[in-house]
Amino acid sequence: MVPGSGLPGRGTAAQIRGRKDPHFMSIDRNSLGRAILVGGLAAGILDAIDAVVAFKVVLGFDPIPIYQFVASGMLGPSAFAGGIATAGVGVGVHFLIAFSAAALFVLASTRLPLLRERHLAAGAVYGVGVYLFMNHVVIPLSLIPPSPFSLPLFLNGVLGHAALVGIPIAWAARRYLGTGAGEPAAAFDGDAHPSRA
Repeated sequence: MVPGSGLPGRGTAAQIRGRKDPHFMSIDRNSLGRAILVGGLAAGILDAIDAVVAFKVVLGFDPIPIYQFVASGMLGPSAFAGGIATAGVGVGVHFLIAFSAAALFVLASTRLPLLRERHLAAGAVYGVGVYLFMNHVVIPLSLIPPSPFSLPLFLNGVLGHAALVGIPIAWAARRYLGTGAGEPAAAFDGDAHPSRA
């Protein structure tokens, strides 16, 4: 209580620091880091493979122009004249986005354990959401030049992001943070290895 006010006090700074957030009580930073690292890496690699195959089959593109296209979001049309160097920038941007998407899902799943409990459905929906956000918000705001609509690439993008981006990220969250269904995330104590779910 705050003296003389009849109101509950917030406590001293030391008391506040000592309180534990129930959402994070059984989740340590190592587990969060592993979930983000594994989820982002898996999503980045699988999505990269999917993009290379899909763009080769549909448009006949080789990998370098695909990732120059990604780099053009930052560099504009000059990315297409930069050879392998700007393709490398594109790969870096691609993985930055993958790790950002993983971090967002993993952190959200600490507040909403249902995302880990129903990881397949949550991951699939999240993957589609990532695809729509990238294509309807990020790309239009970037320097990427407009390109014609392709139904095969659109369908591949939606299904590919559900299966190869969202689900691997959600699996990693469940694998390293627990199921969210009453599992105490154990087993996630410092250097202890998490139990396999």
